[in-house]
Amino acid sequence: MSLAKNQKGFSLVELTIVVVILGVLSMLAVPRYQTAVERSKASESFAYLAQIEAGQARYAARHGQYCKKVTDLDMDIDAPEHFKVGNFTSSNWETKWECKLTRSGAASGFGAYTVVWDQEGFNAKRSSIKDDLIPVK
Repeated sequence: MSLAKNQKGFSLVELTIVVVILGVLSMLAVPRYQTAVERSKASESFAYLAQIEAGQARYAARHGQYCKKVTDLDMDIDAPEHFKVGNFTSSNWETKWECKLTRSGAASGFGAYTVVWDQEGFNAKRSSIKDDLIPVK
């Protein structure tokens, strides 16, 4: 009997409490981590589209209308890794343009979403990105 009192280590109850505490902490941390990761991927689309907007402004200043294809812009820009780039669209190339990026692949539980940009910048009304993923507000 005295041998059992001298044994060192954790009891099953102590280990269970530690596992429960770690589970609660991970339940709080994992969603925040996933949101931060997805927000960084969303910022890729915003950076890409801001460069496209600048290129479109330069093109319109030189040619009197907006460009119809990304390849005609005066820039060499790689497509975003996590988004599918749509074509430029417009109802009047002299005054407006629009480009839509669609999130491709797994989106950390956020589902598919789009980011729409036009001559005025980010178009929140036509985009389906969740507010907590928008990198700039």
